[in-house]
Amino acid sequence: MTGTAPGRPPRTAWRARAKTRIAYLEAQLERERVKPCSEDRKTLVEGMRGHLKKAGAAADEDFGWRRAWSGSAAREGVWSNIRSAEVMLLQLVSDEEAAGRASDVMALVKDHLEADDPRRVRLGRRLRSIISGEISPSDRDLMVRALDAAYNALDDELARVRSLRNILWTATFLVLLGVAGLAVYGWFFPQSLSICFTPKVDPGGASGVTVVCPTAEHTDVSAGTPASELAESRDILTVEIAGLAGAALTVIASLRRIRGTDSPYMLPLASAVLKFPTGALSAFLGLLLIRGAFVPGLSDLDSRAQVLGWAAAFGAAQHLVTRLVDDRAQMTLAEVGRTTEAVVDPERAAVKESDVPGETGAPGPPAAFQDGEGPHEGAQEGTRARAPVDEGTEGARPRAGP
Repeated sequence: MTGTAPGRPPRTAWRARAKTRIAYLEAQLERERVKPCSEDRKTLVEGMRGHLKKAGAAADEDFGWRRAWSGSAAREGVWSNIRSAEVMLLQLVSDEEAAGRASDVMALVKDHLEADDPRRVRLGRRLRSIISGEISPSDRDLMVRALDAAYNALDDELARVRSLRNILWTATFLVLLGVAGLAVYGWFFPQSLSICFTPKVDPGGASGVTVVCPTAEHTDVSAGTPASELAESRDILTVEIAGLAGAALTVIASLRRIRGTDSPYMLPLASAVLKFPTGALSAFLGLLLIRGAFVPGLSDLDSRAQVLGWAAAFGAAQHLVTRLVDDRAQMTLAEVGRTTEAVVDPERAAVKESDVPGETGAPGPPAAFQDGEGPHEGAQEGTRARAPVDEGTEGARPRAGP
């Protein structure tokens, strides 16, 4: 493997952003390293240093001739190590700084974990106490686990974007391969894939007809001559070029729906490029259907201009299919950083986050849950005091345990 020279400017914007983040985390690590260290703390310091070193090496990596398809691996290597280093940093900082980072952790958790995820629910219940400085070792462990889970969920979301991007590029390549194969086959065997039409009898002679092909119009042709014999090598290629032009028009029109995104992998670009070979293919198939009288109301075309016009129209018509791909791409991008409204699973969480204290209109939790415990933890331990409940009072809160 060949790395870039030290001090060389990053090749891409994401590498520059990653190196800036690495420099910040290295400064944080140096600050924590000089503090008195236990064996566990030394292990965390060394682990964080190792992750930052790997992230820096991945950001500087130059894959040479493999660069075109190695960018995703480099990106994943950089950001996965940076996120692991940030999780370790949360374990190293003081209680006061951990309390200050609690809101940032909660924001990430809300972006990437489901509403009924037990880590999100418990962290939401303890958030106010943590911010006020009442942080315990179990609270810090909860923050670390929740942050790690949020980063793992983010990785899964980006993996779905990357997977769809790869599918689209693969589909584009296969369709392009088919279009090129048709053009090559039509070049060498034009009669077998003829898209020439015989619209009318030539008025100059009772026995003459006109044959219309994508690249030429033949007049006064003997009535017994098959139209396919007049097909030329450039016919299919010409039709595909007209289909490409029609597809290009739909790509320009679809740009109004494309929004900028901070997600990597350029998914909208992959979706747009797919339209071009699909337009060329649909132009050829559309004219083939007209020639075979499969389109009701359409007879043989009268002129070369009509042939090319219909080819462009069929090329633009591919949008009826590819717009579904556009919608899927936009939906996948929208799912990054936006959790779905999951159904509450009683085995995962006792309540939804709407019961978290401090949120508008949300009732407070039962007394047994004030420290972020689950529905049965306090009852099983038997160590947490319960608020007295008057069973005869209407609206009294039920007990946490049996």
